[in-house]
Amino acid sequence: MARTVSRRQALGFRVRAQQLERTAGSLTDTAVLDLGVQDTGPDGGPWALALRGVDAGPDDELALAWTLRGAPHLYRRADLPAVAAATAPFSDADAGKRIFDAARPLAAAGIGNLAALDAVAAAMRAVVAAPMVKGEVSARLTAALDEPFLRYCRPCAAIHPYEMPFRLAALRAGLELEPGTSPPVLRPVPGFAPAREVPPRLDVVRGYLRLLGPARPVDVAGFLDAPVREVRARWPADAVEVRVDGEPRWVLAADADVLAADPPDVVRLLGPYDLFLQARDRSLLVADAAAAKTLWPVLGRPGGVLLGGEVAGTWRARKEGRAVRVSVQLWMPPAAPARAALAEQAERLAAHRGLALAGLDVAG
Repeated sequence: MARTVSRRQALGFRVRAQQLERTAGSLTDTAVLDLGVQDTGPDGGPWALALRGVDAGPDDELALAWTLRGAPHLYRRADLPAVAAATAPFSDADAGKRIFDAARPLAAAGIGNLAALDAVAAAMRAVVAAPMVKGEVSARLTAALDEPFLRYCRPCAAIHPYEMPFRLAALRAGLELEPGTSPPVLRPVPGFAPAREVPPRLDVVRGYLRLLGPARPVDVAGFLDAPVREVRARWPADAVEVRVDGEPRWVLAADADVLAADPPDVVRLLGPYDLFLQARDRSLLVADAAAAKTLWPVLGRPGGVLLGGEVAGTWRARKEGRAVRVSVQLWMPPAAPARAALAEQAERLAAHRGLALAGLDVAG
């Protein structure tokens, strides 16, 4: 019979698995780097690492690449060849789902989705021999690729390659992103060759269960933008069933014994795209529908306030000259210790940005 786990225990498992209670660590032992740390916005990858007690480190230790969902993610540089294999589509059907509307003209032209990614990657590899801004790469690809690979962009009134094949082919082509560039700059990865095998540590299905479990195949599929059947086909043999609020979910057998503990009593200002907030079972993470809408709006996503294992509100930071003001909106009145911890975290955020703290505004 499947073991019963409370919602609070499930969230506590994620806090600990993602090392959010940790005060110090290294890039080597930081678990979230196995699945990739999304680097979107000013409080992206380096802030997510700082929350787990790790300095982002020099450029020769970390690499930034477009991978899952076409988003930029940080990885250990030494892992990059295996990451390319781990984050690649599982099949032609999977590739078709991940590239969205680009799949239709390819199908009409009789071009397979994986073959299309290989063609775009080959063209990118030929074009980018040195650091090059995305717009220039796009213009050169437009001249090199055939019509099924291209689309008319109404805002630009120009022809471009489809966006998702462009992004998903970049690492396939041996290209990484230059950190801190906007618009993005692509550059070759020295000596890059994709790995032939994926070590279990970097397997994306196992990674989701290890860091965001207990989970269902549909959650993993949503995280990867992959078909559910492809995830089911790759479901780990050592995944064991548990029940959270009466619903079946799975964790890796090695992690089942650590599900019983309640969450550690930590306060963190999670970035808008922190892995903890990337779980696809949002109703488990934030049960109140109105609160969930404020945390995951269509545009302009705020950060999330982690308070004692619960996402308890949202936060935003606004620059004021050489300082930053942090505004916190909690969904319930905070106790005095929580206010003090929030003040400490706001100071930490300001220092991370290299700014003074102009003030902390807490409502709720």
